[in-house]
Amino acid sequence: MAVALYQAKAEFFRMLGHPVRIRVLELLQAGPTPVRELLADLGIEPSSLSQQLAVLRRSGIVTATREGTTVVYALAGGDVADLLRAARRILTGLISEQHALLAELRAATEGSREDGPPGDDRTSDSRPGDDRPGDDRPGNDRPGDSQALS
Repeated sequence: MAVALYQAKAEFFRMLGHPVRIRVLELLQAGPTPVRELLADLGIEPSSLSQQLAVLRRSGIVTATREGTTVVYALAGGDVADLLRAARRILTGLISEQHALLAELRAATEGSREDGPPGDDRTSDSRPGDDRPGDDRPGNDRPGDSQALS
């Protein structure tokens, strides 16, 4: 097993594991962008953006060039944009599946409320054969319950 390769991949995905870095990469898909525009789009403190850009620069995923007093960032290659599009497709699929499951669960819940026997309260905390609601945990004795210890 090529442990070094898997370690490198894990580090790469860890580097991507911050919402600001992901948003920066998405913004840079439109083309090279000055820092002041990134700041305006992100609405975060300059020091925070600087820190996140430094992580992206060190990883080699973005490049920085100076144009006078302005620093302009760009994606180092098109593969990053491809990766972000792939992530978006994967997340869209996962969320769609979750929405479908949620709709099924809601339909099943609505159906069980309508189809259940009269007086069937599925949220009741009572025991079968016990018409008194209550909490059966130790220390939560109900009035009338006695626990004689002799």
